[in-house]
Amino acid sequence: MIETVVRVGIADMDVVKAPNSIRTAGLGSCVGVVIYDQHSQIAGLAHIMLPDSSLAKGRQQLNVAKFADTAIKKLVTDLLTRGAIRNQLKAKIAGGAQMFQFAKQTEQMRIGPRNVEAVKRELKNLSIPLIGEDTGGNSGRTIEFVPDSSILYIRKAYHEALEI
Repeated sequence: MIETVVRVGIADMDVVKAPNSIRTAGLGSCVGVVIYDQHSQIAGLAHIMLPDSSLAKGRQQLNVAKFADTAIKKLVTDLLTRGAIRNQLKAKIAGGAQMFQFAKQTEQMRIGPRNVEAVKRELKNLSIPLIGEDTGGNSGRTIEFVPDSSILYIRKAYHEALEI
């Protein structure tokens, strides 16, 4: 079987099964959340922009992939539909950088850290163990998850590549 790298855009999500892998780029203050079932070799990735769907403007169609509180629930549903086993789900996350420094640091400006906190809270609420993370700092990231090895590859500008 030929391996395909499935690309996930900003405020988007997708699910893959081995031998395919899944990748997203442009994780600044955004958080990449990978939820996977190691035994079924199924993984989903959400590129989350904001911590809470209550921040949505207006009452237009809600993009569930954009928010931590809605994306993680939808990703779990999608994984279970594709054959993952609920009690075998685990998570790895990356991103949540503080990309800009402001003279006056208000809570509203802490988007990266707030995203990380929201993602961790949602994973805890769903009883999904967080196995590894590379969060914070001030560098953007590109991540790729390989379901057959359960390795999350992380690349940051001016840093050594990481594997978690």
